[in-house]
Formats: sequence, structure tokens, C-alpha cells
Amino acid sequence: MSDALAFLAGGGEAARMIRERDWSHHPLGQPETWSEGFRTALSLVLNSPESMILTWGPDLHFFFNDTYFPLLGPRLAWAMGERFDVVWADAWDQAKPIIDDALAGRSRRFDDLPWKLDTDRGEADTWFSFSYSRVLDGAGRVAGLFIFTNETTKRVLGDRALRESEEHYRQTVELNPQVPWTCDPDGNITSYSNRWLELTGQAPGEPDGAGWLEALHPDDVPDTLAAFAGALSTGEPVDVDYRLRMAATGEHRWMRARARPRRNAAGSIMRWYGVVEDVHDKKLAEARLRELNETLERRVEEALLQRKLWAEVFEATDALVGALDTDFRLLAANRAWIEEFDAVFGIRPRIGDGILDLLADRPAILAPVRAAWARALSGEEFTLVQEFGDPDRKRPSYELKFTTLRDPQGRRIGAFQYVQDVSDRLRDQERLFEAEEALRQSQKLEAVGQLTGGVAHDFNNLLTIIRSSVDFLRRPDLSEERRTRYMDAVSDTVDRAAKLTGQLLAFARRQALKPQVFDVGRQVAAVADMLDTVTGARIRVVTRVPDVPCFAKADLSQFETALINMAVNARDAMDGEGTLTLRLVCASGLPAIRGHAGSAGPFAAVSLTDTGSGIPPDQIARIFEPFFTTKEVGKGTGLGLSQVFGFAKQSGGDVDVESTVGGGTTFTLYLPEIEATASDEPAAFHGDETFRTGDGQRVLVVEDNVEVGRFATQILEDCGYRTTWATNAEEALDTLGPDGAGFDVVFSDVVMPGMGGIELARLLQRRLPDMPVLLASGYSHVLAQDGLDGFELLHKPYSADQLSHILGNLLRRRCPKV
Repeated sequence: MSDALAFLAGGGEAARMIRERDWSHHPLGQPETWSEGFRTALSLVLNSPESMILTWGPDLHFFFNDTYFPLLGPRLAWAMGERFDVVWADAWDQAKPIIDDALAGRSRRFDDLPWKLDTDRGEADTWFSFSYSRVLDGAGRVAGLFIFTNETTKRVLGDRALRESEEHYRQTVELNPQVPWTCDPDGNITSYSNRWLELTGQAPGEPDGAGWLEALHPDDVPDTLAAFAGALSTGEPVDVDYRLRMAATGEHRWMRARARPRRNAAGSIMRWYGVVEDVHDKKLAEARLRELNETLERRVEEALLQRKLWAEVFEATDALVGALDTDFRLLAANRAWIEEFDAVFGIRPRIGDGILDLLADRPAILAPVRAAWARALSGEEFTLVQEFGDPDRKRPSYELKFTTLRDPQGRRIGAFQYVQDVSDRLRDQERLFEAEEALRQSQKLEAVGQLTGGVAHDFNNLLTIIRSSVDFLRRPDLSEERRTRYMDAVSDTVDRAAKLTGQLLAFARRQALKPQVFDVGRQVAAVADMLDTVTGARIRVVTRVPDVPCFAKADLSQFETALINMAVNARDAMDGEGTLTLRLVCASGLPAIRGHAGSAGPFAAVSLTDTGSGIPPDQIARIFEPFFTTKEVGKGTGLGLSQVFGFAKQSGGDVDVESTVGGGTTFTLYLPEIEATASDEPAAFHGDETFRTGDGQRVLVVEDNVEVGRFATQILEDCGYRTTWATNAEEALDTLGPDGAGFDVVFSDVVMPGMGGIELARLLQRRLPDMPVLLASGYSHVLAQDGLDGFELLHKPYSADQLSHILGNLLRRRCPKV
């Protein structure tokens, strides 16, 4: 190719056609002489992947690229370089106004414009989308036109066919007795046929929110909504019957709604397709048929039963069998029934005798006999177990089955009695019950023995420290340093004893909790930050907490203690080295745990996963028992996990464990999740805060234990308070009188004979609303079950610091100047 024709490079078959044409007599001249603007424009067209035309010169000579070939049909062989009006002579009348507008600078785009053309498919109706734009030379004069064109015949015809199909479908749907509808994955109705409006007068989604529910029979609303809700949550097809009120008549007719989901390639539901069908007449027909079938089956069964019963009257050897008519006359009886009647009542009945007449002179016997047979003769079928029989031998237990006798038309004609001696069966059941009860008692004793043994062991250890320290403190020559050491030992040991008691109460779910609302994720992260001091440097602590808040209402201190107890258990399982992962999952469901039913939630699930040795399957069932531990002696009390168990249960949740021997263990604590914000309750008192003393304020101490009452009043007086001691709630109420008798605060025990501390506090709250009440308890099932009702609680054992501090806070809230 010469340099003069380089602009044809890459032009494909269209460029070949230009090179091979004879241009010697053409108005545009030889290609080597064409202007630079013409060459550039033509190169652009030839190399475009889109279908393009270039017309050049005053006569609009026609040039095109390979992509345009299919549109030319029979013109392809000669069209290159010819005038536009010649190439498209059959469309020139339609094209000329458009070209004139474009040459005048009024370019437009046309979409799906119809043309009648002779194409490669022959003469046919075609549609094109195209646009014309001017090409200017260097002097700004119009040199030609760029034409972008694309045949849209197939799409137009396809759209037309689709619309015809949709119209056909719409007409078919409107004539169909079934009512089709669709909804999105959330259950929102997206389409329905007009027939629905004709039937009910209600659109499925009215602006007032009633919609189709307005037309639904009230009795069918719960089951219908449950069926659709279940299908939306599980993705399973729905098939439900319900009654709808018809707009024209006001009557309710039975409808059957069925729906199936349409899923995408990933399995997700894109849309639900359903139909509603009027099945009222079918329902009525089915009900009538079912009634007829049941009547027929019942009569057949009764006839067979009566035949069987009558046969048993004469064949039974191990039962007493008798039958009476509606007038209490003996219809039939086997020998055993007659002989037992004679043995018990001293009367030998005969067929036709009236039973009530035979027992008329024995009213005590007549009344129960009449009552039992009257029930059977009225149509009731039932079973009784009674003791009766020969008075000269042990009275056995009998099972009496009464059955109504009917004729072939179903009318009652009498009653049938089948009596069997069940003495041996009842004795076996009684022996089995006694054995089960003995086993339960044995298991209880074993559990109590393990619990008391563990408590005794740990408390004896603690008491040994206290006793030894007190003995040394009594020595007059004891140095101040050693005295301080022994005093600290006593204080620390008391704290350990209190913690041991708290763990026992937590397991028993009898501890007094102080629930508050908190962000579970924030508290998990806070505990994780300080776990290094518990687990050691060789254990890597990983925390996975979601960014969204997750709130629960529980005792925050017990929650943190539970996490630490599980972390300590994980540390020991990993022998001090490994990875501990804390993870929080919000809005979790509660699975079925240890035979208890689960719950759909929502629950906050806090899991701790270790990489330790795992727990053998035969030990998992016991790990939450108090004092059960697999650790070496002196390395664990066996109460840590029992505290977690008790706290979870008492807080409305549970704790689960999954473990693989050699593969680690995961403990998951479930707490009910709530919609709330974290509370800003003041932090609990810690012993290192400033010791507060009173200023002569009057305290009424209510304590039934003499030693505790004497000690409490002494502590308060040493702290600067004036005290009065009442030994029970009733005495306290008398002392306070109607106006409080000048007392500033009431300090009461919870567990007392008669009226307890909680009841006293509630009464004072109504009678003296400004009187502060401080409660003290080491254990109370009332607190564990009902809570504190907002009253302050001081846990036993308590220190003088704690008592003084809480009293100071109470008095300061009552009188801010204190």
C-alpha cells in the first residue's frame, strides 16, 4: 500500500472495496487526491466497531464500514462511493428531510424509526436507531455527514411480541377463576389481578394498612398470618385455606392460597408467585362427604365393637363382663360377673333383673352403682379403678371400662361393662414408684454430701487461717508488723469466705442480683483488656466484638466475674500457653441446652474459645457441679463454673459448652438482649475509698440475731452514729411510729421471723417515703426471686468501711449538706 492510501489501513473489506474501485471518472477524484479532512473522517468510519456511514461532498457520496454491510443487502456490491439518494432510493423521501435538518445544523437522534427497505433479507419492514451530525472543513463549511446507525428490527419485533404475550397473559389471567399475585421476599404484594378487587373490594395493600386482612374472616387471621410468616422465614411453599368476605354479597367464602418462591442461581428468593382459588363449594362438599364417611365408619366400628363385646360376654374367663339396657335391667353377663355380684352383694342376679331394684335396700351401694351406669347409659365411655370384691378375702383393685351400646341406627340401647383385676399391675407400679423415689433420694443425698463436703473442706481451711491469726493477735508481745500481717490475713480470709458463699448462692440461683443495663460488647472488651494479668503473658487474648451496640440487663459485677471464671478455666486448660478468643454475637438464638428447649431470641452470646486439652465427654455433664474439678489439689475449688451457671440461669439465660479432646473448648454465655441504652449508675463502693463517719445521726437497727445486732450497733456507734436496736420488724414499726420518731435511716436485716426486711422496707416506702432504708443479707430467696425494688443492699459479711460508706451516701442523698 502506498503512503497516499495509508488512511485505509485497518479498514477491512470496506477499505479493499475503495482500493479496487475505479475512481478515475468519479466526482471526488482518485483517493490519492482526497483532502486531509476527508481522509481523516473516512479512516475514523472504517475503523469504528459501530455501524457508521460517511457522506462526502455536495452530492453526499456514500461510504461505510464493514459493520454496516448487513444493512445494505443487494446494494453492497456497488454502493461504495455512490450518491446517498441512489443507494437508498427506496427510502430517500423519508431520509431527505432528516438529512436537510442535519446539514442545517439541526441534528437529532432517532430511536426505532420504521423504514420499508430492500435488505439482505429482501424487502421488509425494518426499524433503525441513528443520528446524523455535520462534518466541517477547515473553513467551517459543511463537507459531509457522520451517520451512526443500528438496525433495531429484531428488538422492536421482540418487544412487540412480548407486549402481545403479556396482553395475552393478562387476558388469560383476567378470565381465569384463580387470582394470581406476586410479592417480594419481604412479603409486600407487588402485583395482583383485577379479579381480586371484584371479589373482595380490597386491594392487597391499602394505604390504611388493612388491605386483604380487612376482608379476612377474624377467626382465620392468626393461622393465615402464621402460615405466610413461616413461609417467608423458611422459604418453604405455602398452602393455606381461609375465608374471605365477598364485596358483592357480604358472605364469607373459603379460599385456598398457594405460593412458591423463585430463586436466583445463588439460591436466594427473588420473588413469590401465588394464586388464590375459590374452594368454597369444594369445601362444603368435602365437609358433607367427611361427615357421611365418619357416620358410616362410626356405625361400622360400633357394630363390630358390639359384636366383639357380646362375644366376650360369653367367652371371657379372666374378666367380669355384664351389660344393662337403658332401664338398668341386666341384658347379659358372663359367669364370673354373676358370681362376683353374688359374692359382694349376696344377690345372684338373672337376665332381665333390674340392678337398681336388687340394691334398693342398700342405699350406700346403690348410689355409686347408679351413678356409674347412668354415665355409661347417657353415652359417656370411661374407665374407673376401684377396690371391691369378696369381703372374706383381700379386696383386689379392679379396672372398670364402660362402653355405650347402640343399635344399627346409632341410638343408645344400653351400656357394657368390662372389669379386670389390676391388683398386680398397681402393686408393680407402686413398687416401681418407691424404687424411683429411693433412687432420687439417694442422688439427692449424694449431691448434698458432695456439696457439704466441699463447703466444709473450704471453710475449715479458711477458719484455720482466721483461728490461727486470732491466736497470734492475742499475744501481748506481738510486733506491730506481725500484727498488721495477721490482721490482713483475717480480712483477706473473710473476703475469700464471702466469695465462696457468693459462688454457692450463684450456683443455687439464690444470690441477690443488682441488674443494670449495659453494653455487652463494651464490657467484654474491658474485661479482655485486663485478662493479661489473669492469663499470663504466654496466652494471646483475641477479642471479636461487633461495632453495633448490644445491650443486656444483668448484674454487671457477676457478668464480669463469670467472664473471668471462664477465662481462668481456659488458662488452666491451656497450661498457661495458647490463644483465648472472646467473641460476641448479637441477636443470637438460644439453642436447646441440656434437654431444655431453646428460644428464638434475641440473645447476646458471649463465647470464650481456648486451644487447650479439651474436656472428656464423660465429664462435660458434671463441670457445672459445685466443687467438681479435675485440677490438682489446691489448684481449684470447683466453684468457678458453677457461678457462671447460676448467674446465667438467674439472669434468664444459659451457658453451653462444646469441647473436643485435644482440640480446645468453647464456653458460650447467653443473656437476653434488650432494646435500650447503657445506664449511668454510680460505680460500686470499693474498700480503698475514704472512710466516712457519722455526725450523731440516728439509726434504727432491725436485727433478730443477738450477736449480729449487738455488733452492728457497736460498729455504728464507733462510726459516730446514735443507734436504737429493734429485734423484729413489728417492734421497728412501733418504734418509728407514724412520723419516723426522729430517726434518719433504717438499717434492717432481710431474713427475720414474721415480717421480713423486704416487706418492712416496702411498708416504710409507703408510710415514710423520705426515710432511707438499708438492707443487709448474706442470703435471701426473696431477694433472688423478687429483687431489691430499688433499695440499697449490703452483703454479709460486711466491713465497717462498707457500712459507714453506704450509710453516708444514703444520708447525703436525703440531706445534701451531710
